[in-house]
Amino acid sequence: WTFTEAGFGFDLGAEKFLDIKCRTGGLAPDGVVLVTTIRALKMHGGQDLAKAAEVSPEAVLAGLPNLDKHIESARRFGLPVVVALNRFGADDDREIGVVRARCTELGATFAVSDHFEHGGEGALELARAVIDACGGSTRPEPVVLYDLDEPVPEKIRRVAQEMYGASAVVLTKAAERELRDIERLGHAGLPVCIAKTQNSLSDDPTRRGRPRDFTLTVRGLRVP
Repeated sequence: WTFTEAGFGFDLGAEKFLDIKCRTGGLAPDGVVLVTTIRALKMHGGQDLAKAAEVSPEAVLAGLPNLDKHIESARRFGLPVVVALNRFGADDDREIGVVRARCTELGATFAVSDHFEHGGEGALELARAVIDACGGSTRPEPVVLYDLDEPVPEKIRRVAQEMYGASAVVLTKAAERELRDIERLGHAGLPVCIAKTQNSLSDDPTRRGRPRDFTLTVRGLRVP
């Protein structure tokens, strides 16, 4: 078995890994492990981080739509999903039960990983879950969000709508000028690598949970 840590958030690291690295390198993953924490779900549920250690199944439940979206996004690539809950000492069994129940409802494999406290023994549940979910003899066919010959704005729109949940994409005047230069110089066939906040599915770091009906603003375009 080979594992890779593809980056923070399925909307950021994993989308780039699948749309850019796997396409370029001819890689075909067998599945996705989504790592979540009770603390992160509470934050997306509106709980103050200063009170993150306080037991609140209600805050966890309120933050689950963010996890829902990441599961949906992973499945968009046709891959089986294992949700790994990285357990910390302050996590309560009732809070963990809320996440387990939602994953069962969505048909996603769930496992608690307690390796921080118990080392390898604490990761056995997760290891077995990955083997069960991703160890079949039939490998998923590689899926990408866009074709490289599509226009750059269309590639951006596909990522923004399907991974972030945006309803629309707009380019600033500066970005439109840079897009014309990219097209003129023959670089429009490259994949898109979008940089945005890691604190939200949207481009607004203050919008927690699962934002909907928002517009993604592209402020600049660069060729590496």
